[in-house]
Formats: sequence, structure tokens, C-alpha cells
Amino acid sequence: MASWSRDDERVAVLRKHDPDALADDDELTAIVRLVADLCHAPIAMITLVEQDRQRFLARVGIAVEETPRSTSFCAHAMMQAAVMEVPDATQDGRFSTNPLVTGEPHIRFYAGQPLLSAEGAALGALCVIDTDPRPAGLTDLQRNALTVLAQAAMRRLWSRRDELDTARLEQRSTHQLRALADSMPAIAWSCDNQGNIDYFNRRLIEFTGSATYLYGTHVHPEDFDRSYSLWQASLASGQPYECEHRVRRADGSYRWMMTRAEPVRDDSGAIVRWFGTATDIDDIHRLAEHRDLLARELSHRIKNIFAVVAALISLSARKQPEFRAFSEEVNGSIRALGRAHDYVRPDEGQRRNSLHGMLDDLFIPYGSGGESRVRVHGDDVTIAARAATPLALVFHELATNSAKYGALSAEDGVIDLTIRDGGDDNPDMLLLRWQESGGPPPPQDVSNGFGSRLVEMSITGQLQGSWQRSFEPDGMICELTIAKAALSA
Repeated sequence: MASWSRDDERVAVLRKHDPDALADDDELTAIVRLVADLCHAPIAMITLVEQDRQRFLARVGIAVEETPRSTSFCAHAMMQAAVMEVPDATQDGRFSTNPLVTGEPHIRFYAGQPLLSAEGAALGALCVIDTDPRPAGLTDLQRNALTVLAQAAMRRLWSRRDELDTARLEQRSTHQLRALADSMPAIAWSCDNQGNIDYFNRRLIEFTGSATYLYGTHVHPEDFDRSYSLWQASLASGQPYECEHRVRRADGSYRWMMTRAEPVRDDSGAIVRWFGTATDIDDIHRLAEHRDLLARELSHRIKNIFAVVAALISLSARKQPEFRAFSEEVNGSIRALGRAHDYVRPDEGQRRNSLHGMLDDLFIPYGSGGESRVRVHGDDVTIAARAATPLALVFHELATNSAKYGALSAEDGVIDLTIRDGGDDNPDMLLLRWQESGGPPPPQDVSNGFGSRLVEMSITGQLQGSWQRSFEPDGMICELTIAKAALSA
């Protein structure tokens, strides 16, 4: 047993076990009843010895709940290394004049097993008392039972101490998390699995001037239906929630916020809570609106430039008929650029960025009976606006040549354009195969004219890839390799 030179330190350890919460504990009471039966004793107790008193956490055979420490047998027993037995208290100089011996309950026999904390501090004892002397003391079985049951009593005390330690850690952790949440520039919140909000950080009060958050009060009326519908859909599906909407400030003005929420699930996968944030994105949102306005204005001017250039070329061709064929070819390329530009930078509506979608728009002039004769298959990828220009030039050139000399020059000719990922061999590349069929036999001697050089320059330069052609009896096959990075840049 460890030595504790200061009794106040020992008592401090005792209080860590929360004795008030353990008074008349069912488990401890069952232990004293059992030890009383095993030892055939009319009185049994679990005691804790404090500075001025000993208190009885559990007891049988005695009504009082505590006695002064000065009369405590257990204060002596707890300092021993094993069971302390007093066969006849009237014959023991330590206890013969003790009021508990000379008066009620007239203690004669006492046996107590020390109760020790995890640190080795003496807390009290598990004891049995008889009003008759027992010169032979306890039997070996009874003595062992007293020792084992004292250990069981201590496990209950240790358990209570662990509960307190855990509760303190949780309280400290909660306090730290709340302090962290209050220091965030964003609004942080949580709700139950039904969407009932039960926590907001301090930022909500600073932002809205209110300690409660009501959708109908704080969300802008124009954003309410969309925002609330998305939230209800997330609650129903369990999918993360994300929405941009305007929230009213304390001064009545509105600012754009990005609200996100993630579900927290238990071991069975059921949602038990939601945690979310609302971040002020007003400056970013207004900057994006301004940027989009500039982009639309620039797009409009680019389209005007296309129209002016096409008109100048047509005017020059009328004055110099020998350049008419070249004029038509260049104007075709300009129209293809215009269609690609309209696809990724439309005047109205949402911007589109699908490679399949752009190609479908580009090949509209080559349709027949409501269906395109250039059939696009395979993987679809996202393309950036910058990639649309070289892609439009390449596929306009291929389609124009096919309309002059290849499959599209014949009534039943078709083209299959297959797109696939480069796979493990070329993970950074996109592979495209242009295969013509149903047209006239392709020419065997093909020179590299302006169009071929334009394709070469677009693919190897802006699209960071390569291409090759072969002329089969049924039509031309063109295989292109394009860097994925060039499509998304």
C-alpha cells in the first residue's frame, strides 16, 4: 500500500470517486448483504473515511449513515495490508473505551478489509461486525470472501470514477469545441435527424442579431423555396446538403452564404445528427457575377468579330472570284468556331461543357432526316472554353473534307466518332477514332494542304496530342490522341 503523508491528499483522491452519488448504491448494498450472510454477521458496511467522519456507502444491520472518524474501526483497518480482525473489542486497548463498544451498537467482533484507490490511497473498508466476541475470528473461507468482495466494491468505485473522468473529458472537449466553433468566421450549427436545429455558434448572433434561426425569417424570399426544398431532400435521402442563398443580416441587408451540412451516422448507418456551416461568400459571389457580365460582353464582341471577318472575306471573294473556294472554306471554319463558342459561352442560359454536346452542335449541318450522319459514341468528358476553339477547327475540317471527298459526299455515308479513355497505357490521354463508311473510295494521293496543316497545328499545339490517317477501301480512318489536361485547362 502506498504511503500518503498528507491526509488531505488522500481525501482528495477519495472525492474523485463521487461518494455522494454512490450512497445506498444497489450493487454495493448487494455486496454488504452477501458478506453479512457469508460471515454470519448481524452488521456489515462499506465505509469511506473522510477527514472528520466515516460515512457508510452501504450498510445492513445499522441505521446510522455516518460516525465520527475518532470512533472509526475502519480508520485503523484501512491502514493495514490485509484483513484486520478484532476478536473482542473490550479486550483491545485501541477500542475498549470506544463509544461504539461501550454503547450502541456494542461492537465486540470486527473484521475489515482495506479499500484502496488505483493510486494506493486508503479510502475505507468493507467490514463485518458482531455483538458477540469471536475468539477464533473468521474462517479462511470468510476471510477470502471478505477480500474478494472488497475488490468487487472497489471495482464499483473505480467504475464511478471512470464515469466522472469520462464526463469531465467530454465536458472539456465540448467546451473546447464550442470555443473553436465560436472563433470561426463562419456560422456553425447542428441539428437532430429530423432537422430540428439545437446549436449555433456565436457567429449567428453577430450576423443575424438573433439567437435562433428561422428559414422563413432569415433566408431571402426569392431563395427560400429552392433552399428549403434542397434541405428537405437531403434530410430524406441522407445526402450532404449544399446551397447558395441570401441570408438577412441584423441591419436588414442580405448577403450571399454557402450553407453546407453533413450527416453523422451511428454504427448501424442510421443518421443521428447533422453538422453544418454557413460561410459568407457575398464578395466572391458578386465578383463572379461581375466576371460573368464581362464574359458575356466579351463573348458578344467576339461573335461580332466573327461576323465582321466573315463579311470581309465574302466581300473580297466577290471582287476576286478566283478566291471564292478559299473564302467558303475559311467562312466554314469561322462558322464552326462560332457554333463552338455559342456552346461554351451562350448569351443566355447555363454554360455547357460536354464534349459530346459540343460535337452534336457542330455536326448539326450534316444531319439527315432529323438524325446526324456523324454518330458520336463512347466516353464523354468535360471541356473548358479554351479547348473549344481547336476542337471545333479540327472536327470542322474533318467533316468538310468528308462532305467533299468522303462518306458525307454520298447519300448513305456515315461517320462513327468513338471516344474512349486512354486507360492504363495512356492515363493522361483521350483517344478519338474517326471512321468513315458508305462513301466513295478515298484518294490514294493526299497532299497536306491548308486544312491538314490547321489540324496538325491544333492537335499537336493547343491540344498537346497527335494524329494519323489511313485510307481504307470503305473510307478514311483518323485516330487522334488528345491530352486531358488540354481539355480542362
